[in-house]
Amino acid sequence: MDWIQILIGFAAGFFGGGTLAYYAWDKALKKKSRKIISEAKNEAEVIKKDKILQAKEKFLQLKAEHEKFIQEKNSKVNQLENKLSQRESSINQRRDELQKNTREFEITKKETEAIRENLNNQLQRVEHKSEELEKLHRQNLEKLEQISGLSAEEAKAQLVESLKDEAKSEAVAYINEIMEEARQTANKEAKKIVVKSIQRVATETAVENAVTIFHIESDEIKGRIIGREGRNIRALEAATGVEIVVDDTPEAIVLSAFDPVRREIARLALHQLVTDGRIHPARIEEVVEKVKKQVEEEVIETGKRTAIDLGIHGLHPELIRLIGKMKYRSSYGQNLLQHSREVANLCAIMASELGLNPKKAKRAGLLHDIGKVPDDEPELPHAVYGMKLAEKYKEKPDICNAIGAHHDEVEMETLMAPIVQVCDAISGARPGARREVVESYIKRLKDLEDLALSYPGVTKTYAIQAGRELRVIVGSDKMSDQETEQLSYDISKRIQDEMTYPGQIKITVIRETRVVSYAK
Repeated sequence: MDWIQILIGFAAGFFGGGTLAYYAWDKALKKKSRKIISEAKNEAEVIKKDKILQAKEKFLQLKAEHEKFIQEKNSKVNQLENKLSQRESSINQRRDELQKNTREFEITKKETEAIRENLNNQLQRVEHKSEELEKLHRQNLEKLEQISGLSAEEAKAQLVESLKDEAKSEAVAYINEIMEEARQTANKEAKKIVVKSIQRVATETAVENAVTIFHIESDEIKGRIIGREGRNIRALEAATGVEIVVDDTPEAIVLSAFDPVRREIARLALHQLVTDGRIHPARIEEVVEKVKKQVEEEVIETGKRTAIDLGIHGLHPELIRLIGKMKYRSSYGQNLLQHSREVANLCAIMASELGLNPKKAKRAGLLHDIGKVPDDEPELPHAVYGMKLAEKYKEKPDICNAIGAHHDEVEMETLMAPIVQVCDAISGARPGARREVVESYIKRLKDLEDLALSYPGVTKTYAIQAGRELRVIVGSDKMSDQETEQLSYDISKRIQDEMTYPGQIKITVIRETRVVSYAK
């Protein structure tokens, strides 16, 4: 716009020559000049400020670098001063220790010389006393020889002979006493050894657990067993005393209780309810009561059948019921009824071997654990309680004593008692009877063989004697006799470290050389 005004003014002055137009043009030029000068001053001022700021920043940066350099130098100087002061203090300490040790050494040297002199004096006095004692000893010996008319050697010989005669007489008396005691106990000890060596029966053992699995056809039945808001399952648990676990396990319900009788009642009641299809609290109580009567009848029937199978007659009905209850009890994982039948058979075998009454022994063996199936909860040990039950139901005294003494709670009065005790131990100790199921027992034997077979040079392995011995056969061309000894030790050490087993395991390594030739 300013340029347009300038051009207009210039044109007017040029063509018209008017004074007014000329002044207008001059005024526009001055205004434009002042504006340009003002803008130049402002721009110069901004540039000046920027340069000043850059200079200040550069100065501050140089100052910070200088201060950092000075600090590093001061830090190094301080470190050197600290090291020098530490060295100086260490040198002073060592100098003090040397001075102290020097003084102590001088004192100790003087004391040692004094002690040595004192010891020499004491040694001289002891030697003098020893000479005096030797002289007195010789004088006393001479006086004794004069009085007794014997020399010292002769007196010593007489004393030794008298002691020999006395020792011989005492030894003969002691030997006679031992022999007499051995004669009195030999027969009894021999019978015990025979009893312990008999191990001829191994029946099938049922392993009982704390849970029972109830199988169902489909998972829809689980909802009916639980009932609306869980009323059916609560009624069933209250009626049977068994915890019923209904979870995501397909087609199975878990019955949990420590009492096998209650678990069996719950299992049978569930079976009848599921089969019938009517499941509600009233029906549950009715079925449970009915099943309880059935189980009680089955208990009595089991007791009668067991007594008949073993050929035992004249038992009190209550004892027969207790024998039937053993079917639903376990001891250390071993079914109590099977255990009692096994002990009864063992007792009969041992009694016949020893010339005793096998029927009495079988009766005592069958009844030895009836104290484990009481109707109430006595505070007595099961052996003593079983003895009292047998006395209550008119069993003979020797059988009652055998029941009560099979765990040494009462004194043994007849030979029947140790027979029952040993047979009970045999039945419980035989492989696979207690504490482990057959699968785990077989797995342990397989692990034993695999462990030995993993060593180089081993061709065959056999676990025998119920896992108490491991025989390892090695190739004669792959292993020397010295290496077999090391192999036997290595296997035994590895079994100790890696496996859990009862008793001990014998490792036998066999290396044999075979030579084969053919006649053609």
